[in-house]
Amino acid sequence: MAGKSAAVQIEVEGPEGTRSVRLSSPERVLYPDEGLTKKDLAEYVVAVGPALVRALGDRPVSLERFPEGLGGERFYSKNPPRGVPAYARSVTVTYPSGRSHPQLVVDEIATAVWAVQMNTLTFHPWPVRSENPDNPDELRLDLDPQPGRDYQDAVTAARQLNDLLAELGLTGYAKSSGNRGVHVFVPIRPDHEFLDVRHAAIGIGRELQRRDPDLVTMDWWKEERGERVFVDFNQCTRDRTMAGAYSPRPLPHAPVSTPLTWDELGSIDPRTLTVRTVPQLLADRGDPWESMHGDAGDIAPALALWQKDLDNGLGELPFPPDYPKMPGEPKRARPSVSRSDTEGIADRDWYADPKRWDGDRPKEPEGS
Repeated sequence: MAGKSAAVQIEVEGPEGTRSVRLSSPERVLYPDEGLTKKDLAEYVVAVGPALVRALGDRPVSLERFPEGLGGERFYSKNPPRGVPAYARSVTVTYPSGRSHPQLVVDEIATAVWAVQMNTLTFHPWPVRSENPDNPDELRLDLDPQPGRDYQDAVTAARQLNDLLAELGLTGYAKSSGNRGVHVFVPIRPDHEFLDVRHAAIGIGRELQRRDPDLVTMDWWKEERGERVFVDFNQCTRDRTMAGAYSPRPLPHAPVSTPLTWDELGSIDPRTLTVRTVPQLLADRGDPWESMHGDAGDIAPALALWQKDLDNGLGELPFPPDYPKMPGEPKRARPSVSRSDTEGIADRDWYADPKRWDGDRPKEPEGS
């Protein structure tokens, strides 16, 4: 049976020489539609290894795992899984609740291959470095086309965003989300904590919406977004993560969240960026994100946009549902729910009832 094939050893070059990573059940099929096995995925990780490790390295990482392959059970590992190799390290991070515990750090290709051994499909890195886990060095925005919009609309919004970032003295780096959207990562100096970075993202998003309100929305509640591209500002909050660069995504055709040049962004069909094709693309033209952290910028101009909006009466926006109630946050109720329905219901209880929920659910429980 495919899932019971004999274990193999994957030889991986690393900073301390060659490591041998044991891969059990290498013929277990992880992507049934494509026939991609655990061994195929391990070989993909080795092929893109240097670029993958540049994106993940020195960062706390959550692992999105599928023990039975795509279509089976899915869960997220935040604590390093049992059996983590001795050469892999971890770093302690603090969650919105105030609890702290360690998360895996992927500093070399062998650690990434071991994560595949643990049936990891997608790597979700934090936007911080291990020596400073409270101050992000990346501001991240997810441009999510709502029903009625598509990838090309997200590309248009991303290009407008990039122009705005340049005006603010910041540099944007784009990648496909692995689905219909576009991710824009902005390297920043780690001078500010998460709340400041989130506020900078809100300032940027609101300005982007002002410039093209027919295309862009900052409305958290889905019922208010309309046929526009949502700028997900909450990706900049503590413990929110996006798929890392070169990470496979859990969709049937095995797409990869792939860094692209700004020229490539609109000309490449993201559906063609897969586990099978991305290694050759990377070999042919290199990694567009290789030097991105040489462009680290200051978020002060973006924070000035936030402050200007505050002065003009625009306040805080909703936080993710797993957050405690935050200062200045509006009530966690979607606008269509009447005032009488909200009376006596604690904010934290809104998200326990899916009939009231109309935002984006949290992906995983803390500490899983």
